[in-house]
Amino acid sequence: MTTEITDAYVQEQLDEGLRCIGCGALMQVSDPEKAGFLPMSALKKAIDSEELFCKRCFRLRHYNEIQPVELTDADFAKLLHQISDTRALIVYVIDIFDVTGSEISGLPRFVGQDNPILVVANKVDLLPKLLNKNRLKNWLQAELKMQGIKPIDIFLTSAQRPQNLDNLLDTIDYFREGRDVYVVGVTNVGKSTLINQIIKAGTGVQDLITTSRFPGTTLDRIEIPLADGKKLIDTPGIIKRDQMAHVLADKDLKFALPKNEIKPRTYQLNSEQTIFIGGLARFDFELGQRTAVTAYFENNLNLHRTKLLGADDFYDKHAGGLLAPSPHGTTTDLVKHEFSITEDSDIVFAGLGWISIPAGVKVAGWAPKGVSVLIRKAMI
Repeated sequence: MTTEITDAYVQEQLDEGLRCIGCGALMQVSDPEKAGFLPMSALKKAIDSEELFCKRCFRLRHYNEIQPVELTDADFAKLLHQISDTRALIVYVIDIFDVTGSEISGLPRFVGQDNPILVVANKVDLLPKLLNKNRLKNWLQAELKMQGIKPIDIFLTSAQRPQNLDNLLDTIDYFREGRDVYVVGVTNVGKSTLINQIIKAGTGVQDLITTSRFPGTTLDRIEIPLADGKKLIDTPGIIKRDQMAHVLADKDLKFALPKNEIKPRTYQLNSEQTIFIGGLARFDFELGQRTAVTAYFENNLNLHRTKLLGADDFYDKHAGGLLAPSPHGTTTDLVKHEFSITEDSDIVFAGLGWISIPAGVKVAGWAPKGVSVLIRKAMI
């Protein structure tokens, strides 16, 4: 770079709206507690090297260290709501392993009723390979209908292990019809990883946008220019507080966010038996004929079967030990949610996984306070 990097030059760049290329936050040198901070001396070097990462992104990328910022859920929602004033293609990325936890309530209202929505179901590599993809699409179509979403298409892919990436790019280009593209989703669905793969395919640049297991990594919109002068825009992930990630210590996030194909675990249960899901959740088979249930959780998350009678005492004794990990914080108490099942269903622990159960039984799911437990039509 030929321009001398002076304090005045840096301030001029900041005044023009210099942004972190990792998370999209506006760069600033005054407040270490706010998004986009980088000390003046480091910012000079960053401008000179054209590696414009804020301190938060730098620490996250190199040391896997997360620094809290002051953005609220309302800030994220406000940023997303700005899309409704545009004419664009909306690429709605969901985590196929956590569909209910991926839902953005009222999405068409946020992004504009007239903007078409292309649904990209990410992390399909986590599901059993033998799963029928057409059946999965039909199941997902029904789930989306309950959200009030009628997608122009549904695309199954894996950003971590790219599948059909060229086809996805062609599909996006076909449906955008010369418009900008906004990529939206909740935290941890893999939006930024997916966009990094798109950038790599087009330019060869690898891992430009900061990604991590930590919720809320992207802090503001990140714009990537397209060949026709339009933009592909990565938006901040909406933070859903009812997901398991928000009650886990950083070191335990790996148990809620699997990286490899899930190996289903099947149990023959009698009435009044319990399965502990680490120390994070619990499933009670309260009433029904002896039957098989199948659990879909991160492969390294320990499942422990025991009797329902005495399960409370068992948890109090072993949480954090035999039943690990346990929720992060001052209490490990779990909250009970009871269900009478009328059709083959999944009992879903938001952001953690699910257990498939048959019709005609009574069950309960337990999770930390604030984490949702719900029933949906069986996926598999």
